[in-house]
Amino acid sequence: MTDATQQFFISYAGPDRPWAEWVGWHLEEAGHQVILDVWDWRAGDNLVHHMDHALETVDAVVALFSKSYFDPERWTQEEWTAAVARRDRVIPLALEPLTTADVHPLLAAKLRRDLHGLDETTALATLREAVNGGTRPTSPPPFPPGTTPANGSAATSNGTKPRLPSTTGQPDVWNVRRRNPDFSGREAEIAQLRDGLLSGQQAVVRALHGMGGVGKTQIALEYAHRFAGQYDVVWWIDAEQDDQLPVHYTELADRLGIAKPEAGSEHNARALLQHLRTEQRWLIILDNAENREQIDPWLPEGSGHVVITSRNPDWRGIAHQTGLDVFSRPDSVSYLRTQIPSITSEEADLLARDVGDLPLALAQAVGVIGSGMTIGRYLQLLTTSTARILEEGVAPGYPAPLAASVGIATTGLESDHPEAAALLRLGAFFGPDPVPTRWLESARSQLSTIPGDPGDLMWPHAALQPLSRYGLARLDHETFQIHRLTQAVLRDHTGPDEAERIRRDVATVLSSTDPGNPEVPDTWPAWASLASHLIAQHAVLSHRPELRPLLLKTAFFLIRSGQPRSALSLTTPLRKVWARELGEDHPDTLRCTQYLGHAMADVGDVVGALTFVEDTLARRRRVLGDDHPDTLQSANDLAATTSRLGKYAEARPMYEDTLRRRRHNLGDNHPDTLQSAHNLAIALNRAGDHAEARRMHEDTLRRRRHTLGDNHPHTLQSAHNLAIALHDLGEIMETHRMHTGTLQRRRHILGDNHPDTLQSAHALAITLHNLGETEKARRMDEDTLRRRRHVLGDDHPSTLQSAHSLAITLHNLGKLDEARRMDEDTLRRRRHNLGDNHPDTLESAHSLAITLHDLGETEEAHRMHEDTLRRRRQILGDDHPNTLQSAHSLAITLHTLRRYEEAAQVLEDVRSRLRRTLGDHHTRTVAVTESLAHTWTAMGKRFAAQRLLTGQRKQAKRRFDRKKKRR
Repeated sequence: MTDATQQFFISYAGPDRPWAEWVGWHLEEAGHQVILDVWDWRAGDNLVHHMDHALETVDAVVALFSKSYFDPERWTQEEWTAAVARRDRVIPLALEPLTTADVHPLLAAKLRRDLHGLDETTALATLREAVNGGTRPTSPPPFPPGTTPANGSAATSNGTKPRLPSTTGQPDVWNVRRRNPDFSGREAEIAQLRDGLLSGQQAVVRALHGMGGVGKTQIALEYAHRFAGQYDVVWWIDAEQDDQLPVHYTELADRLGIAKPEAGSEHNARALLQHLRTEQRWLIILDNAENREQIDPWLPEGSGHVVITSRNPDWRGIAHQTGLDVFSRPDSVSYLRTQIPSITSEEADLLARDVGDLPLALAQAVGVIGSGMTIGRYLQLLTTSTARILEEGVAPGYPAPLAASVGIATTGLESDHPEAAALLRLGAFFGPDPVPTRWLESARSQLSTIPGDPGDLMWPHAALQPLSRYGLARLDHETFQIHRLTQAVLRDHTGPDEAERIRRDVATVLSSTDPGNPEVPDTWPAWASLASHLIAQHAVLSHRPELRPLLLKTAFFLIRSGQPRSALSLTTPLRKVWARELGEDHPDTLRCTQYLGHAMADVGDVVGALTFVEDTLARRRRVLGDDHPDTLQSANDLAATTSRLGKYAEARPMYEDTLRRRRHNLGDNHPDTLQSAHNLAIALNRAGDHAEARRMHEDTLRRRRHTLGDNHPHTLQSAHNLAIALHDLGEIMETHRMHTGTLQRRRHILGDNHPDTLQSAHALAITLHNLGETEKARRMDEDTLRRRRHVLGDDHPSTLQSAHSLAITLHNLGKLDEARRMDEDTLRRRRHNLGDNHPDTLESAHSLAITLHDLGETEEAHRMHEDTLRRRRQILGDDHPNTLQSAHSLAITLHTLRRYEEAAQVLEDVRSRLRRTLGDHHTRTVAVTESLAHTWTAMGKRFAAQRLLTGQRKQAKRRFDRKKKRR
């Protein structure tokens, strides 16, 4: 095509891969380098930077335009802007007729050439013109015959060039049923299948295996149609009855003209296999093959391809295996929104979750909902009548509805493997997540519903193998998993007496499991595995006494690991049952109520939590006494809840009393005592007593490091809050160092999205802002806000804390309109959720007033500052730093309104209070001093203003000199 070697990136949609292979092969034959098979990845897979890197290295992008290419689910505006449109050279080639409306606006202006409707010679000439700008080489560039291009992805497995997709159509020898027009997703799986089939020089056998309904046949069918033009023979065989394989092969031999009618099916099948050894470009699909021993002798050899679909995962030594899972959630949502245009993203996500992203179940749901049933009703029936609703709904391309498919497989299992069938029924009453096989090993002798010898050394492994072969469970070397809908169908077909016996066995298995201390993060993966089964929607475990300690520990784990919603879902029904069966004052009921209060407060319902916290404390005082450790925990909870409500002054004496009692009864270094010391230090800091808060935090941190270790979550809490106290004392560099270290440890120990980790990220963003690294602070604020919205919800106090912080950062970046919108939204949400007088609400009001002032709306800013100052004086007191902050801002607004006398009076009072509480050199005191000097200057008191500033500078110099001497 040209003598100059270039590197091209081929951008295409998954369905257009045959075109991509054709273009790539000819570019590589011309001596160019090709990067292929990168943009199959869908948006949201966090692979944008990989595309970016590839794009930076190439000379041009060859973009294969089609309607699939511009599917709105495939790209985002950001990706177009960042990846394709910014390239200096994009070569668009149209694969089908496109209107202006079909093409993304960023690429509509690009001059494109059409490849559709051309014969191969003309299409190749068009490709040359597009790449070379209309020039023609005088002779073809050299390409060593018989060799495979450097990038094997663009050529077929035997080195032959791909055919032009537009002219080949279906091969002459073809028996594949029609294409499924509703096929969606699975681009990565089809790309993996294609790459695998192109990977060898001889016949390549690929086995797609997975549970029933996962879409194995649909992938094979789509592959056959998509790449039909690359084969001379494509033959589909129903291999479920493996003894009929010779008959199916004879049919193909007859189509090829090599069959001898009088010779019999086995002879003709052998003749076919011999014929295929000498041919190229053939594809044999063995659908629903299950028995590897029967299939193995009949596998073709030669230069073609074989695709096997099977529930059986064991094709080792016969085929390269690809395990298929359910849809990814984005693929599920995309499919539902395509098939049901009226469905919202939220509804689609909920429906996909409830059917476990199983393609067959999604197709059935579309069939039922499309016939007139509401989405809400369908979701309800999935819970109450699972087996019945899964008998309904037409699912094109699938042999039977899910309920029938499960029933057929289970019937076969019952007759051939009764012990495996019993294990399947037991597994149906666990949660939908993987079940560790070691749990079953430990409890085998106590299980009443499993037949066979309890001492069998191979159990449960021998019983699990048939479940895998029948496609009823997924196995790995440590766990097995049954799809949630398969479980639901099995439960619906289990009688009440048998279900009770099975639930008793499930309780036996779970109660014998002990992951360890739920407060230690190292145990959290094991607790997460156990919790998923204890909180499953169908689990009926609250009546079983042997599980009560485990359920309480699970609730505690969920709270500590930052999953308050799950903790709330667990403790709410537990408390109702236990209060009725055990009584309100039973220790287990009280512990459950305590955790319920924790969970409610952590999800943001602090007012609702208060009722349970107060009730638990009153009952524990009456039953256990004032100084019992459980009573003191409830007293601590009440103080913490009161503080969350913004009533800091009320909370402080509660903390002090609880700390005194815990020190007396438990000792200075007990974890509960240190919890009280930690909380009291926070209360002191919120009250403006930063120096005493610092002293207490340093002492608590030292003790926690000694007793719990550096990386314990409680130790990291103390480090975090000590850094906040240092920040409020103006020691910003030390604050930055501590927040950075604590965030790093929390990310490592707790994970990126744990509420404590996000708390550290939020605090570090504030510190970066105060160090002048405003853009970096903005990025961190935005990331933390996004994560908190996802984890905690839009209206959670911590989420609103991040929104407030981002609004301030935007303000200081000069984006006043954005800051105003964010301030107004945050203020509205805080007023609704926390009340008009909560300190957080008043922070938002203060921030909005400052933004209004800087936007020139001075009168409204003045009104808001006056109101906020009045409320802060009432709630926090005259000397609280936040109150003085409001007074300072009010004075600035008065100055802008030229009310200098009033502004000076306010500033003089604020400066006096700050000098007394924070000292002359605190940043807030310095800022107020400068504001006062500015106002005095405006009043004509220039000499007094100059003397005020000179005195401040002299004091700062003396302080600096004293520091130098101490060094």
